[in-house]
Amino acid sequence: MQHYEHITFKRSGRVLTIIMNRPEVKNAANIRMHNELSRVFADAGSDPESDIIILTGASDAFSSGGDIRSMRDKIADRTLWNDTVNEARALFYSILDLDKPLIARINGAATGLGATLAVYADISIAAQSAVIGDPHVKVGLVAGDGGALMWPMLIGFQKAKELLMLGENIDAQDAARLGLISYCVPDAELDTHVDNLIAKLLKLPPFALKGTKKAINHTLKQLALATFEYGVSLETQSQLTRDHAEAVDAFIEKRKPVYSGR
Repeated sequence: MQHYEHITFKRSGRVLTIIMNRPEVKNAANIRMHNELSRVFADAGSDPESDIIILTGASDAFSSGGDIRSMRDKIADRTLWNDTVNEARALFYSILDLDKPLIARINGAATGLGATLAVYADISIAAQSAVIGDPHVKVGLVAGDGGALMWPMLIGFQKAKELLMLGENIDAQDAARLGLISYCVPDAELDTHVDNLIAKLLKLPPFALKGTKKAINHTLKQLALATFEYGVSLETQSQLTRDHAEAVDAFIEKRKPVYSGR
């Protein structure tokens, strides 16, 4: 695993842990980190030394999503958005193509892109103090680059529409109750639960394990083909709006946004 600046790695036997590593901004993805995320799951899939992949964040957060200042850069230079769309496509399809079990170790806030990564994992285990939410709409963007597929699949269309439209965080206990994540556990027991799950997975026949995941993900990939391109086209339209620029400026300037509907 080379050429990564904002992602670090840890190995333990046949387990590879991918760590999103920008703790000073709660592991928010800037332009470089977003690019790295678009490559890392394909690299993990072809890594001959691992059978199980863990995704987590450095320090006390999983990932707070997209870096708001990077959003301003993409408004100033619209060509950067094209890269974002291509990388998002590569990111989510590489997760669906990854045949090794992917465990999300949600050690803190998982919002925006962080929430999407959490729900795309095969099994997600969150610390009780964690929160999960997708605030795309709050920054003037359509929630079209991942959440529009997985949230309704996991918790039903009506509840998914409520949470994605409002963009509010919910605590890990509610997320587990709804089925958005697999488990919510006490903070001090997070690693114990992850380790116990890994131990069970490592005892299983690898071909049968991987094949079962591939069979399930085959359906998800077909649905993604129908959902992703449409969703991301709507998100691209929203990225061009004045309301998105206003939401980003207001966040950075620490004031309330004034939307015009344009």
